[in-house]
Amino acid sequence: MNNAVTASGGGGLAGIFKSPTISKLAWSLAGFAILALLWWVFGYYIANNANTASFAKFGLIPTLQAFPDLWEIGKLQSATTVSLNRLFAGLGIAIIIGIPVGILIGQFRRFNQLSNSPFQLLRMVSPLAWSPIAVFVFSTWYGAIVFLIAMASVWPIMFSTAAGLAKVDPAWFKVARNLGAGPVHMVTRIILPAITFDILSGLRLALGVAWIVLVPAEYLGVTSGLGYAIQDARETLSYDHLTAIVLTIGAIGYTLDTTLAMLIRKFSWHRGGVC
Repeated sequence: MNNAVTASGGGGLAGIFKSPTISKLAWSLAGFAILALLWWVFGYYIANNANTASFAKFGLIPTLQAFPDLWEIGKLQSATTVSLNRLFAGLGIAIIIGIPVGILIGQFRRFNQLSNSPFQLLRMVSPLAWSPIAVFVFSTWYGAIVFLIAMASVWPIMFSTAAGLAKVDPAWFKVARNLGAGPVHMVTRIILPAITFDILSGLRLALGVAWIVLVPAEYLGVTSGLGYAIQDARETLSYDHLTAIVLTIGAIGYTLDTTLAMLIRKFSWHRGGVC
């Protein structure tokens, strides 16, 4: 009987580790553990080398020890809140512009032919190249940074929306018109449900670009945000604070990207294809 229980328990445990979700989580944790180990080795080498000992605070242990200090003075919370506010404002503008224009591109061939070349030209301009214009046009740094984020993220959303709409069977629109669907119903009942996966995929790409643009954009002259916090830590030689903020930026970006990946998987017509 004991053997049977043991076998049953072992089988159950083996079944847990064969679960795709548990297996993926285990591999992710293993990857983070390897990264942490390499970082610790790198920090140990720096701390024990006479030529680099002054940079010992770049190591893993000093970085982890810096988090309570940053949290206690409120720097981490305030910088994160300000940066996320700018990020979501810029992404919101990109969504408001990108989805309707993407629908026009995918729905109307003439509009696509007319707008494709100008849009492709603007898309290839680095978002940070707009910074002198943004600073000149907008009266506040907040407006300038939000503009740069919007310019960076509007194109993936726009072109993903158009690409998704191009894959929709035209017969759907014909049937909807025959049933008396108006433009509003066509968009809300046919187009948006059909291209939700593509919109979220574009939003995921846009998020990655916007998050990368945000930090250097906050070097422009602001006195808040994660980018400013990095610059401040560098100027005060607080290397442990610097690496802690860098790690925070990576963790927030990873969390946002993972959340969107889960939404994409939920709205995907073929499950399991999104990583």
